[in-house]
Amino acid sequence: MTQRLEPQQIINNAAYPIDDTNNDARKVVIDQVRRELAEDGCAVIRNFFSTDGLNALLAEATERKPMTYYSPDKLCNVYLNDGDPIFPKDHPINIFLPRSNGFITSDLFDAETNARRLYYWQPLKQFLCECLGKDELHIYEDPVSNMIVNVSKPGQQFNWHFDTNEFTITMLLQAAASGGIFEYIPELRSCDDECYDEVYTVLKGNRTRVRQLELQAGDLQFFLGRFSLHQVTENTGTTDRLLLIMSFSERPGMVGSMARVKTLYGKTTDVHEKNGIRADGLVD
Repeated sequence: MTQRLEPQQIINNAAYPIDDTNNDARKVVIDQVRRELAEDGCAVIRNFFSTDGLNALLAEATERKPMTYYSPDKLCNVYLNDGDPIFPKDHPINIFLPRSNGFITSDLFDAETNARRLYYWQPLKQFLCECLGKDELHIYEDPVSNMIVNVSKPGQQFNWHFDTNEFTITMLLQAAASGGIFEYIPELRSCDDECYDEVYTVLKGNRTRVRQLELQAGDLQFFLGRFSLHQVTENTGTTDRLLLIMSFSERPGMVGSMARVKTLYGKTTDVHEKNGIRADGLVD
């Protein structure tokens, strides 16, 4: 049985007193994150978790690894959809690359898990909101994918793609012994321009704008992945790479598209059939 901790105990509260809004150390961290996000859409808080907190979150993920969903379709485009025949075969929307990672879906974490309670902890949401410079954040209401674990076993990878949300909060629970490097290209597209030509050059091997970030277990990452193309390289080590992903949105009621959720997680719900609110008109 995984140790049950209070949210304050999961966080490295001595270094990051995020529940104390009057603490100067909290403000310093928020300012740091905002600077890094403004620079290239990516920011990291190192050693965000306490030792006990990281161990508890890792244990919960490890317990659920046997239930990881691996898509039978091993090729995906960067929009994680089925492509579009109205475009040429060498158009980015019709270029498919290997994807072999899996996901532990949100519905496998009940309300009493440490991960779920941390996700719903108001001081965390408020802290993230201020770091992102948003007026308000809402829990991403997708019952399958709002809080998931990305599993990358040795030999697996998650090739170039864009995210559904403008921003994603990720927490590395276990790093690959080698490989499993996060790579990204800041602001490759915008709300009103898919920038297909730029995407095409990356898919054909142009690495001029590619940046790398090597994360360590316990790090918290902010990433503006809606507009920044990104990937996790092949896990070339001997240990699984486990990444906890918590999703929030500026608007209430947002869920993933039915096609995307089915492709990535292997299941959909009535919510996906009735809903599909998007923040923009991008392909996905």
